[in-house]
Amino acid sequence: MQIKRVLSVYFSATGTTKKVVSQIAENLAIYLGVKCETFDFTLAKMRTIEIKIEKEDLVVFGTPVYAGRVPNVLLKYLSTIDGNGAVAVPIVVYGNRNYDDALIELRDILEKGDFKTIAAASFIGEHSFSKVLAKGRPDKEDLNIALDFSEMLLTKINQIEDYEDIIDPINVNGSDYPYRGYYQPRDRFGNLINILKVKPNTADNCNDCKLCVKVCPMNSINYDDVRSFNGICIKCGACLKICPKNAKYYDDKGYLYHKKELEEMYSKRLEPEIFI
Repeated sequence: MQIKRVLSVYFSATGTTKKVVSQIAENLAIYLGVKCETFDFTLAKMRTIEIKIEKEDLVVFGTPVYAGRVPNVLLKYLSTIDGNGAVAVPIVVYGNRNYDDALIELRDILEKGDFKTIAAASFIGEHSFSKVLAKGRPDKEDLNIALDFSEMLLTKINQIEDYEDIIDPINVNGSDYPYRGYYQPRDRFGNLINILKVKPNTADNCNDCKLCVKVCPMNSINYDDVRSFNGICIKCGACLKICPKNAKYYDDKGYLYHKKELEEMYSKRLEPEIFI
């Protein structure tokens, strides 16, 4: 099987998915002696551009995990991507709780889009809600595993003689369709915590640098008034984590309860899972 190009394709609001996908894709390109190209569809404007994928491409495709699934705001866009028979490696990155059915969902999306999935993996990244939970991940150990994974991928690619030899999707953990529902936080009494409409506030120390506007993947923060919103907030954490003044914050009680619960319940370090 001949690979002419490696594509690093991802949605990465806070940069964690980007780090993992880039590590794998760039190393594969070096091993294969081909160029590596990046398509970052994090920003809304990029999700209006068609990705040109050829059969001889190897696509390392990554998304974060939101509530145990592929972010639902991406589903419509993902359904438009044509794999053109290319091989793909689905990657999901989650905040140390669980990736639930996100990996099998992403695999199925790619297969439905005419990709052939030959391997897959889950990695851990600093949680979008927190600067404590999985702090600093993916770290050196994670990226070393990503490097090892790219070497295993190279071995597998070299063992595949023809595209027609790839018959079945890569086997991964998760529930076959219909997938489990989105993870829903609850309080100590078992009552559901609804944070869907919660949006961050802006403190008085904001210097109006506009960085939050530039990184919002939904193009929802108003450029003229960064305290107001034009659209939905998906709680990706991009504006909070990029703000040089730490001026973005949430004060919703349900959100803060859930954040604290995550930090206390899921502090044990989880490790990446490889499927190849």
